[in-house]
Parts: sequence; C-alpha cells; structure tokens
Amino acid sequence: MSGSTKRVCFLLKVRQDRLEEYKLRHQAVWPDMLSALRDTGWHNYSLFLREDGLLVGYLETDDFEAAQEAMARTEVNARWQTEMAPFFEDLDGRPDEGMRTLPEVFHLD
Repeated sequence: MSGSTKRVCFLLKVRQDRLEEYKLRHQAVWPDMLSALRDTGWHNYSLFLREDGLLVGYLETDDFEAAQEAMARTEVNARWQTEMAPFFEDLDGRPDEGMRTLPEVFHLD
C-alpha cells in the first residue's frame, strides 16, 4: 500500500437472533470472497461484534470508493451480500451499500 492509505471505520447492526450464525459464517468466509477483497484493495480488514449486534468494521485502503466499486463488480460479492442481508437490521438494500462510515477524529501512529 502507498503512503496515502486511508483508514475506514463503519457501522452496521446485526439482528440479535442471528448473532451466533453471523459469527459462524465469518469463521468460514469463502476463499474467493477473501481473494476478491484483497484484489480490490481491502487491507487489514476486521469486523468487531458487540453482544447487542452493533458491528464495527475497520479496513485500510488507498481509495475506499474505488475499492467498494471494484467489489460491487464481482460475482462473489453479489452472492455474499445476498446471503448476508437477512442478518442485518435497518438495512435498505445490500449490507455493503448500508455501511455507515465514521469520520476519523484521532489517530496515533
């Protein structure tokens, strides 16, 4: 990655009745999905899940908009988003389109 790497944090809300299944699905993310994420510029990507369903995502990328657009063009992402959509609350569309990004207000390097 270049010196212009951006840190991105986002929020989603997982349904209480689907928390355990959501965690299990992420213990076995499809290999082609992992490759697509890497190939489209998603790096150092983590998901954190609170017991009430608050999901916090973090990733690093050179260009988040370009990384999102590149993922949206992949067939594996379309399949993954379709399978994951029922896990989320307050979602109008696909999970990758419903992420609410947070502005960075502090960073210690």
